[in-house]
Amino acid sequence: MAAANDAFVLRVNRLTKRFGAGCPSCYALTGPAGETNICPRCGSIVACHDVSFDLEEGEILGIVGESGSGKSTLVRCLYFDEEVTDGEAFLAAYGGGRVNLFAATAQKKRHVRNHLMGMVYQNPLLGIKPHFTAGGNVAEKLLTADIYNYAGIRTRAAALLTRTEIPRGRMDDFPAYFSGGMQQRVQIAKALANNPPLLFLDEITIGLDLSVQARVLDLVKEIQRELGIAMLAVSHDLGVIRMLADRTAVMKNGRIVELGLTDQILEDPQHRYTQLLVQSML
Repeated sequence: MAAANDAFVLRVNRLTKRFGAGCPSCYALTGPAGETNICPRCGSIVACHDVSFDLEEGEILGIVGESGSGKSTLVRCLYFDEEVTDGEAFLAAYGGGRVNLFAATAQKKRHVRNHLMGMVYQNPLLGIKPHFTAGGNVAEKLLTADIYNYAGIRTRAAALLTRTEIPRGRMDDFPAYFSGGMQQRVQIAKALANNPPLLFLDEITIGLDLSVQARVLDLVKEIQRELGIAMLAVSHDLGVIRMLADRTAVMKNGRIVELGLTDQILEDPQHRYTQLLVQSML
């Protein structure tokens, strides 16, 4: 049970996500030591196992690891895109931080997702709808958060798009007419529409040119400083994590193998896998 007076925004306890029927050997035969997350006996994929951490107020926590490490699955479970196999998650802004979100009804989960969370996906078109204009995408998020005043929605959408460097004159353009970087900024504006205390960022710079990557990351840092939103940022790129994250968790085969201050992780990695990641960046 999460404590009500802790200064956490999100608390995750023993989150596990398995794809497949599973067997008694799944968790023992997978993981960093076994160098696989596929159970050799039943073929189930252990995408995440026994993942625990706290995300603090105003903090950006980085989740880093190679492809298949489970980092994106972790975020998708926390945003309710995937059902967990086991574990608990507590949000300070919901139920005083005492209610296990994973045990909530589908209706309650939708409420939390629509009112208290934002998500920026790796592929912008997972987060924005191509048949809606830029302003319409922001409006959609506001409507799901029970904001219905047309003038207010229009004003809010214009302000957010301007803040994320989308020219006001392009507010009524469709995403197909935007570059990848602009689509990502529309997605960020949409994710911020409901003033969430928690924002998820899933590989938001993949596929972008280096100069565009830098502008998107600068924008994220500026927004975080201005609004104090706690963020969970997933990336395979330690350079991105170095720029964004206060603390970093390193994942391998569905497990967190190291967790600490980002500077500490990069300058003095303790786990062999983290050492290899850092060496590959040099």
